[in-house]
Amino acid sequence: MWALWWVWAAGALMLAVIEVIVPGYIFLGFAIGAAITGAVLLVGGPLSAWLSGSLAVLLVFFAVLSLVAWWLLRRFVGVRSGQITYFDRDINED
Repeated sequence: MWALWWVWAAGALMLAVIEVIVPGYIFLGFAIGAAITGAVLLVGGPLSAWLSGSLAVLLVFFAVLSLVAWWLLRRFVGVRSGQITYFDRDINED
């Protein structure tokens, strides 16, 4: 069942909906990883056959894709320069 492309596509859709409800680019990385995993399984080929062989290999592939997607989102869409606020003093010190 885990080697079916539509299972990964449905998971990607659910994670994308969760990202809309809880913003922060956390679930979006997982959704992108699941969508790419589903696309690889849909296209077929030697990579798809290799991934379909073991659930552990499939989950590691998904985890690596999700981590790369999260890193790219964080790098290009995430925190911008000047957005971070530094506090020099505590308001309770008065």
